[in-house]
Amino acid sequence: MRFLERYTELIYALFRIMFGLLFASHGAQKLLGMFGGIDGQGGKMGPEGGLGYAAGWIELITGLMIALGLLTGIAAFIASGTMAVAYFMAHASGGFWPTVNKGEMAVLYCFAFLYMAARGSGRFSIDGMRRGTTAPARR
Repeated sequence: MRFLERYTELIYALFRIMFGLLFASHGAQKLLGMFGGIDGQGGKMGPEGGLGYAAGWIELITGLMIALGLLTGIAAFIASGTMAVAYFMAHASGGFWPTVNKGEMAVLYCFAFLYMAARGSGRFSIDGMRRGTTAPARR
C-alpha cells in the first residue's frame, strides 16, 4: 500500500509548479538580469546572446505555462527538447556521464518535462479548471 496515494494529484501539482517556476527563473535570469543575472552581477544577456537568448525566452514562457498548468503537455514537450539540446550542445562534449560533464540539471529537467508532457496539466491547473476537474475525487 502506498501511503501517499491519496495525495497523488496534489504532489504532482507541486512537482509541476516547482519545476515550472525554477525553469522560468533561469529565463528571468538570462533575459531580465534577475536572481544574480547571467553575468553574476545582475546583467542581462541581451539580444546578442543568440541561442542563449532564445533559450531564455523558452525557459521563461514554458516555465510559467507549466507552473500555471496552461497547455502543460505542449509547453513541457518544448522545454524537454530544449534541455536535450542544451545537454548535447553544452555538456556532452565533457564526457559521457552527466555527473562528470556537469549536465545533471539538464538531464533532470529534460526527463521531468518529458513526464509532464505525457501526463499533462493534472487536476490543479488552469487546464483542469477549464475542464472542470479541479475538485478532489470522491472515494
